[in-house]
Amino acid sequence: MKRYHLTTFGCQMNEHDSERMKGMLDSLGYAEVERRDDADLILFNTCSIRESADNRFVGHLGEAKRLKAEDPERVVGVGGCWSQSVKEKVFERFPFVDVAFGPGQIPKLAEFLTSDSLTAQGYFEFESFPGHLPPKRARAFQGWVQISVGCNCVCSYCIVPSTRGREVSRPAGDLVAEVERLAADGVREVTLLGQNVNAYGRDLPRGSKVTFAELLGMVDAVEGVERLRYTSPHPKDMREDVVRAHAELSSLCEHIHLPLQSGSTRVLKAMRRTYDRGRYLDRVALIRELVPDCAITTDIIVGFPGETEAEFEETLEVVEEVRYDSAFTFVFSPRRGTEAADLPDQLSHPVKRERMERLVEAVQRRAHERSQRFVGRTVEVLVEGPSRTDASRLRGRTRHNKAVNFEGAAEPGELTLVDVASATSQTLAGVQHAGRTLAAA
Repeated sequence: MKRYHLTTFGCQMNEHDSERMKGMLDSLGYAEVERRDDADLILFNTCSIRESADNRFVGHLGEAKRLKAEDPERVVGVGGCWSQSVKEKVFERFPFVDVAFGPGQIPKLAEFLTSDSLTAQGYFEFESFPGHLPPKRARAFQGWVQISVGCNCVCSYCIVPSTRGREVSRPAGDLVAEVERLAADGVREVTLLGQNVNAYGRDLPRGSKVTFAELLGMVDAVEGVERLRYTSPHPKDMREDVVRAHAELSSLCEHIHLPLQSGSTRVLKAMRRTYDRGRYLDRVALIRELVPDCAITTDIIVGFPGETEAEFEETLEVVEEVRYDSAFTFVFSPRRGTEAADLPDQLSHPVKRERMERLVEAVQRRAHERSQRFVGRTVEVLVEGPSRTDASRLRGRTRHNKAVNFEGAAEPGELTLVDVASATSQTLAGVQHAGRTLAAA
């Protein structure tokens, strides 16, 4: 039996793609191993959103080169967004790579592995959904469902449209059928994935169009799905019907990730985000009105070209006003082939780092304040396994997507109730609620 090792970089979409790669390889008779040294096939699923992801991946390639030299029969494959962004140049820069493919060409990996070809092959057309491949899920009780691929937005800093192509939605019937299969297989929590999930359905043929809110209702109706999540939406497409769905659908969790990127209208325009500060805050107000206890998380970029101190302070003002439950914060990283990479007034690294420190302080302070509302409450937790910091305790997540470390007895995949005793900006802590454990998976 041939063996493989797969390293994944980047976002949840990449994690989903890797699950499909693993399922496909299992179906070909490959076995997964924990060490690259033991693998006949060394794979990387790459990310190209930030320079740091590129650098981490290139560092790992050095080990693959050494292992390939020790055993020339080993196959080295590079998939994902970085591979798509450089295309055939991957073979020029790294001649020991045998196969390279973009996110839309995962099935081509199987063709390469089962062919008699002895030459390096690259596959970079946008042709297929990996969602049609069998998954090998990391957790039996959680499943990702790719509802669309690609993005029609033209954000000036983003490389995704060139690596994943234009928006293409999967038919709603196919998606519901996939969720039904997952539920029958014991999945309790489903996360819908897309580069811009709430633009779903606009490209579907007349007569079969389904809005994102309607799709949420269709998935909510699937028996066995206890929790429903999605990522990532775009503020410009966050309509009232989607927000109302959070209040009306029993499985749809009380958590909305609403990327801000900047609190300055001028910077948002330079980013080509197609909304301004006022419209963004209107969306937040609508969420607070219809789903008062909803957790709101976000993405923020620090140090976009030309960002002034006053404009950065506008971002801090939004953080203070919205009071996010958490935020992914990034120092601006120019990406090849994007408009922002060539903009004038690129900020120095020390300025960006200093602003990042101030932003993180504000986010964590407000997140800590928001977390205190859970202290003294009993929350539903989907158990994931032992705590990462204390093996004697358990860890799981609430419907608000807050991590919880608690004392108690439960199995992974079980829904249980926890009395929250304390909270930090990132996690809750408590004890399993006596006598009120929910049914196991």
